[in-house]
Amino acid sequence: MPNDFNQQVIDEFRANGGVVGGPFEGGRLLLLTTTGARTGVRHTTPLGYLPDGDGRVLVIASAGGAPRDPQWFRNLVTHPRVAVEAGVFRYEAEAEVLTGDERDRAFARAVESDPGWSDYQSRTDRVIPVVALREMPGPPDIAAPSFGAAVKAVHDGFRRELSLIRREFARPWDPGSTSLGAQLRVNCLTACQGLHNHHTGEDAGLFPALAARHPELAPVLERLGQEHLKLAKLLEELRAAVTDGHPDPVPVRAEVERLAAAIDEHFRYEEEHLIPVLDAASP
Repeated sequence: MPNDFNQQVIDEFRANGGVVGGPFEGGRLLLLTTTGARTGVRHTTPLGYLPDGDGRVLVIASAGGAPRDPQWFRNLVTHPRVAVEAGVFRYEAEAEVLTGDERDRAFARAVESDPGWSDYQSRTDRVIPVVALREMPGPPDIAAPSFGAAVKAVHDGFRRELSLIRREFARPWDPGSTSLGAQLRVNCLTACQGLHNHHTGEDAGLFPALAARHPELAPVLERLGQEHLKLAKLLEELRAAVTDGHPDPVPVRAEVERLAAAIDEHFRYEEEHLIPVLDAASP
């Protein structure tokens, strides 16, 4: 894509916590910053991505089916350490070009979720590369002006992901298929793990810190902790439904709807009671 268009998308992404319009509207988008293979200059590119679980996301070097790999791909082959912006999260990652069966399985999942990838492959003789970006260990870096804004931004990220999954369930299904698509299964499991990690982190860090400084929040924190237990049960039920052999999409969709409604109410209550306290404590 032209650099001026890319820059408009980058600016909109950073201004709106990862939400953009145009061709990326309603999709999963990240900003990938690579180091120039020849120049050493840093370049940022907006890319669609696929959740892959286990601390990885996948990006595909389609270049719209062009005969040559895109420059960002050539850069990361030379310099695999990259920077990723996903919503409000910023992190360093190690890029790995997938090969053989692993690449083919990942690309097949992409095609299953969006046939446009197959169209791109049909336009070129090259095998379109699939790249896994694995987050490097370290504390999260959240682009937010206050503690309360950070909590809201993280919640909004989960809301968007659940909304995308719900939209994917609403797409017309292949009449001959009665099982959940492989990529949609990965999307559900990745969302489950992310929500579980978020709540575990709050239980271990944020909530005890607030309890020590604000004893008046005890009833609120007690309710939120109990809700975490209930949500953990819903997450486990969704995991079980998704991983049950060849799951029927109908009951899985019902589990997703149930989880999304419970998560939205939980987030609303948490934001109402904790954000004012967190913002008051922000530097």
